[in-house]
Amino acid sequence: MPLKRTDFVTAALELLDAEGLDGLTMREIGARLGVRTDAIHELFKDKDALLGAMADRITAAITDTPFDDGPWDAQLVELAHRARGALLAHRDGARVVAGTSVVEPNIVRGGEAALRALADAGLPIERAGWVVFALLHYVLGHTIEEQAERSGDRARGAGSDDRLHHAMDSVRKAAPEARFAFGLELFVDGLRVRLAAAQA
Repeated sequence: MPLKRTDFVTAALELLDAEGLDGLTMREIGARLGVRTDAIHELFKDKDALLGAMADRITAAITDTPFDDGPWDAQLVELAHRARGALLAHRDGARVVAGTSVVEPNIVRGGEAALRALADAGLPIERAGWVVFALLHYVLGHTIEEQAERSGDRARGAGSDDRLHHAMDSVRKAAPEARFAFGLELFVDGLRVRLAAAQA
């Protein structure tokens, strides 16, 4: 039976989990499936196309269950936590998604869910788009750093200022979930202020 696109995406994600993004090559994916790289290019024009399909699979978990009806801020927080969880489910998942265009169906669905919540809260749709991208960048940036810490790839300078050392030590000792939630809380608090000002 001929291999399908889903077979290559599954093999690519397995290789990603085993070797990381830097070890992800078309040749290695083909070797896992026992085919030449030509077979991959018949379904994916290049590696970027394959990465896009991988990103779509990774982000499927964000919208695979409906969001509870509730305040816009609760929906936005839930969306961000779902996105972080989906990215963390695969080694270098955040790097894969960050390196692709926002055109894959599951990524688009997540953005649409956030846009609806913000528009229903009274935010002009143009600014809602800006907010969604800012939130996406926060989630991606935080998760890339988090995954780099897990793999030991992040440099840790001592610094010459005792206050800086103390601050950074506090950051490093905190659970990643707590740091993420804190930054998200700052983000949403600022958005509440903007919404209140727009409605005044």
